Parts: sequence; structure tokens; C-alpha cells
Amino acid sequence: MKYTGRKFLYLLIMSAVAYIAPALAQEKMTIEQAIDIGIKNSKTLNISSQKVLASKARTKELRTNRLPALKLSASYTRLSEVDPFAISMGPTTLNITSSILNNYSAKLSLVQPLFMGNKITAGIDAADYSLDATTEDYSKDREDLVLNIKSAYWNLYKATEMKKVLDENVAQVQAHVTDAKNMMAQGMMTRNDVLKIEVQLSDIKYRQADANNAVQLAGIALNNVLGIPLTTNIAIGSGIDVKEFNSNDLTNLLSTSYEVRPELRAADLRSKAGEAGVTAAQSGWYPQVSLVGNYTYARPNSRIFPTKDQFDGTWDVSLALSYDLWNWNATSYQTQQAESQLLQAKDAYSLAKDAVTLEVTQNFLNVNQAKEKISIAKLAQEQAEENFRVTGEKFKQGLALSSELIDSEVAYLQAKTNYTTSVVDYELALARLQKSVGNKSL
Repeated sequence: MKYTGRKFLYLLIMSAVAYIAPALAQEKMTIEQAIDIGIKNSKTLNISSQKVLASKARTKELRTNRLPALKLSASYTRLSEVDPFAISMGPTTLNITSSILNNYSAKLSLVQPLFMGNKITAGIDAADYSLDATTEDYSKDREDLVLNIKSAYWNLYKATEMKKVLDENVAQVQAHVTDAKNMMAQGMMTRNDVLKIEVQLSDIKYRQADANNAVQLAGIALNNVLGIPLTTNIAIGSGIDVKEFNSNDLTNLLSTSYEVRPELRAADLRSKAGEAGVTAAQSGWYPQVSLVGNYTYARPNSRIFPTKDQFDGTWDVSLALSYDLWNWNATSYQTQQAESQLLQAKDAYSLAKDAVTLEVTQNFLNVNQAKEKISIAKLAQEQAEENFRVTGEKFKQGLALSSELIDSEVAYLQAKTNYTTSVVDYELALARLQKSVGNKSL
């Protein structure tokens, strides 16, 4: 079958469309779906979860120090030849022990700590507090991620809405250019007036190009936060419903944040871990007592006399006490280190609390300001829309100049842009405030 040039070009275009269409297809996604995907794919959260698992393992490891330890050791020794131990009795020599050159030994030891100066207990307490603090760190990382996802999602929403506004404005101005050319043909408008509107159209198209690029950049930023391919084309599936902010008393919001913020809880837990660390360091001032049991199976067994070239088993039980009479003040230095770390942990808690206070206060004020801006921007948009409508009608009737029409279009475009920005900024301000008070309902 032969194809003409036109048919071949048509098939080529259709093939290209079929290949590109899947890549251009938009995947509609709600804010809830975005959060679920981001949490699932987050490497930061995976690192935090692994830290929690490591802390759990560390806690279990330290708990084993309370339990008896069972050890097995074995050895083989080859001795050099020596004369046997013998006693001469006149012409007769009596051999007491023979020389056994091959020595085999196996020893099973059981050690049960009885008193370690609270070192084991304090170490376990410190590990438990550290585990809880690491768990709070995971919660903080999760809340930070959710906020980042919301920010990226609503920024894409804002960029998309801005593009819609400019697309609509381009269509309106193009219609005005057509009207202006018709009026010029009827002698109702000069060429210069038409050029002014065409310049306005070019300016808006310039902004439209920026808006298209902003949508692509915002989409890439969202894909990056969600941990999905950057080329994924996401369509916004959620809208913004401007909720009435319950202007809670700032004092109550601060009290709530002090109780539930994971970084404050983590800092407090690390202070408690520091206190346990001081106790563990001070354990060096006390003696350590252990119960020790051994079973020895050896050939020859040194406890059996005379020695025999055979395997024999013996056992022993002892109460062992050790005490450092002098260690060049090492215990004191260890205690000083632990106390210094405790003071650092307490100061870290104070710094974190100050940061939370500042964050909640700023977010509280930003929400109130953003809410006020919405009311102002909505009124301005309604006024600009009415002014644009009236000016457009006058322009069609030849009662308004092209400059007046351009001014009304610019004012209307700016008003719609301001309203969209204020709505998104309010949603983001609410998200930040909600995060700063521990994701409690506002």
C-alpha cells in the first residue's frame, strides 16, 4: 500500500501523540492521597524509623546485663618433656606423678551480677528514655514532612489557579483586540488605541509564559517531596474550603503546644536520660558483687592428685567482689561528663521551648492576618470585576478610552491574583499553626 506525503505525515503525528499522551496524562491527586504517598516514600522517615529500631535493640541489649551470662571456653596445650616427679628411697625410685604432655581443658562459667552500684538499672533507664525520645523525633519528622507536602501541594494549587486566571485574561484581551480592530475599521478608534490593547495582550502573554513555567516547577517540587518521578504530571484533586478560624486564646494554644510538641517531649526525655547517665557514672564509687559458678572438664584435671591422663570434671562456686580503690579519679571525671551532658540537655529543652513559643505566636498572628486579607481581597475582586464589566460596556459603545479599559483589566487581574494568593496563604498559615500546636484541631 502506498502512502501519499500527507497521509504519511498524519500517521507520524498520530504515532507521536500515542507515544507522548501517556506522559502528558495528568494523575489527579487529593491532598490526603499526597500525604499518604509522601509518608510511604519518605527516606527521611525511613531513617527515623531505623533509629527507633536501633534504640529498641539497644534497650534490649542493656536489659540482658541483669541476666546470668553463660560462657564456654576450651583449650589445648602441648607441654615440653620434663622429668617426672619422683622420690628416691635408697635403691628404689618412687614416681609420684608422671609427665603428661597433652593437656585438654573445657570450662563452662556462669556469672550472675548481684550488685553493680545501680549501673545496670541506670543504664536501662537512660536507654528507655532515649528510645522514647527517638520515637518523638520520628513523630516530629513525620509532622514536618506532612507540612512540607501540604506546602508543596497548595503551592501547585496556587500556580495552577494563577495560570487559569491568566489564561482567562488572555482570552478576554484577545476579544478586546478583535473589538478594537472592528471599531477602528468603523472609524471609532485610532490605530494607537488598538496598539495599546495589543501591547497589553503581549504583556499578559509574557506573564502567561511565566505562569506555565511556575506550574511545572511547582509540580516538580511536589513530586520531589512525594518521592515519585519528577516527570509525573499531577492534577490537583482537592480544593480550598476557607474554614472559619476559631481564634483560640494564644495562651491556650501555647499550653497545648508545650504538652504535645514532639521536640519538647524528646528534649525532656533526653534530660531524664541525662539524669540516669549521672547515676550510671556514679556507680563507679561502689563495689561490684557477682555470683560465679564454673564447671571444668579437663585432661588432666589439676585439682585431682595425683594427675591422671584422663578427663575428669570438677566444679566451683564463688562470690566475687571487686572495688576500685584508686583509678586516678576516673569515676569523678566520668561523673563530671555526665553532669555536663545533663546541663546541656536541660538547656536544649529551654531553647526548644523558646522556639516553640515563637513559632506558635508567629503562626497565630499570620493566620489572623491571612484571614483578614481574604476579606479585603474578596471585596477588591468584586469591585474590580464590576469596574471591568462597566468599563468594557462603555468601551464597546465608544464611551471609554482604551487606556481606561486596560487599567480596569490590569486592576481586575491583580485583584483575582491577590484573592487566590490570600486563600492559599491562609490555608498554609492554618497548616503551619496546626502543626505548631501538635496537629490539634483549631
